[in-house]
Amino acid sequence: MKIAFLGTSEFAVPALQALIDAGHDVVAVYSRAPKPAGRGQQERKSPVHRLADTLGLPVRTPKTLKTDEEAAAFKALDLDAAVVVSYGHILTKPFLDAPVLGCINIHGSLLPRWRGAAPIHRAILAGDTETGVTTMRMDEGLDTGPMLMAERTPISSGDTAESVHDRLAALGARLIVSTLDALMRRSIDPTPQPAQGVTYAHKLGKEEGVLDWRRPAAELERKVRAFQPWPGTSFSINGEQIKVLDAGLALASGPPGTVSVAKDGFPVVACGVGGLRLLKLQRSGKAAQAADAFLRGFALPAGTVLTSPAVVSLPQSPPR
Repeated sequence: MKIAFLGTSEFAVPALQALIDAGHDVVAVYSRAPKPAGRGQQERKSPVHRLADTLGLPVRTPKTLKTDEEAAAFKALDLDAAVVVSYGHILTKPFLDAPVLGCINIHGSLLPRWRGAAPIHRAILAGDTETGVTTMRMDEGLDTGPMLMAERTPISSGDTAESVHDRLAALGARLIVSTLDALMRRSIDPTPQPAQGVTYAHKLGKEEGVLDWRRPAAELERKVRAFQPWPGTSFSINGEQIKVLDAGLALASGPPGTVSVAKDGFPVVACGVGGLRLLKLQRSGKAAQAADAFLRGFALPAGTVLTSPAVVSLPQSPPR
């Protein structure tokens, strides 16, 4: 097929490579414009842009698609199809209508569950036991287009957003090749999404990563995994933010936020229901450490009460 590829993030990289490997003619790659990054604030190209450069593909980085000039340039490509993966710009109707077979999106969930910006994180946070990838023909709605193909994968108790992201990216790369092959052979019919089972995966915010000890420990443990590596989870003590990189479940007593230290040296924080066993912690600007080693260099004595979300009261020192 003669196609254009519209993508920006790491999630889209395997799909672009798979399309090239399958022999498709990628005549243009669209990606978000380079942004200043790092200490030197030098412009950094997106992961898709960098791969496209390596492959010798022409890259376009318009700041908006909402102009007649951009729509005309896209239509002039005379495409069989366009593949859209984690692009970051809204496609207007002239873009959606330009390719013969439409714009085909790879979405990181089993639609109609988790439409929207953060399907992987929301699935883990909600305690879903499986997720997957859906290919769909895009329309003007938010992930509302008719479905083409889908493939499932379980979410294990040890999965993080990072591990599920990588698995779904590889799955989506395989599925888009199969989807385009089926479209070429006219062996697939788009299926409208059902009205039941719709959920929305709202965009993540850094403020969501602050651990609220009044919530059940099982929910907080899922949050630690769902927000790894970004935006991360944390609590504060004496005005310092401590990142929680890994955690498990444990028995605990006392008001929410009460710290105890298990026999193996790992801290446990009482929650609204149960306790959260802190396994890996990190201070700002410091290396991450196993929590037992962390406590040898940072005072978090048993009886400390971590209040939600940021104020901390330490246990009183015994009278001399």
